[in-house]
Amino acid sequence: MGIIGGTLGYQLLRRIAPRSASDAHAPDPSEADTKLSLYFGPDFFSTIAGQTVLDFGCGRGGPAVEMAQRGAGKVIGLDIQERLLEICRVKAQRAGVSDRCVFTTQATELADIVISKDAFEHFDDPAAILRIMATLLKPDGYVLAAFGPTWLHPHGGHIVSVFPWSHLVFSEQALIRWRADFKTDGATRFREVAGGLNQLTIAQFERIVADSPFQIEWLDTLPIRGIPLLKTRLLRELGSSIVRCKLTLKPH
Repeated sequence: MGIIGGTLGYQLLRRIAPRSASDAHAPDPSEADTKLSLYFGPDFFSTIAGQTVLDFGCGRGGPAVEMAQRGAGKVIGLDIQERLLEICRVKAQRAGVSDRCVFTTQATELADIVISKDAFEHFDDPAAILRIMATLLKPDGYVLAAFGPTWLHPHGGHIVSVFPWSHLVFSEQALIRWRADFKTDGATRFREVAGGLNQLTIAQFERIVADSPFQIEWLDTLPIRGIPLLKTRLLRELGSSIVRCKLTLKPH
């Protein structure tokens, strides 16, 4: 995908964006507001009250700590980076919720609800992640996922969105070459950059779920600037800032 590539694309990007924009859409890890109600709806905290919630890819632990503070019976923060888990533990202790929070690289307890926020567009293999999530749930448990913007959104390129839809205008090769002027991680593809970028669309996500142990109970989109027309099936790929859904296990 991408119309302009090669040296021409690279030189144009250098002129358009001589300074790095690759972190422009990265979340601020110090941000206090985790926006859980925005991502999962106004009834989210009443939904998790008294429940065992697993935060899949808990990062620095802000959402996990907030869920514990606001009524979850127990929160399990799951992440592969022990360095981040230590930050989570300190954060939970300072918030006075260490007794209700566990941060680990491997969950041994099944959850009522698995939460995934800002992640599905970054997973290298979303289908494999869904299979893992299915093993972490009680039989009547479910997943609440919220992610975006997805690939066809004006800034669906996240780290390489120099301007709206630039990730569709320029080739992956040209954008990665431009990014290498500012980053030294050696990434040669979108999937290899920090956080990863799998070019997921809403339609692709629906197909992945259909082939997984899950089914979609509901899927909702939050349109750019709240414009209702952008919620229609015809325009949702272009106009959805956030995609949120509830996934339940398929009956055996």
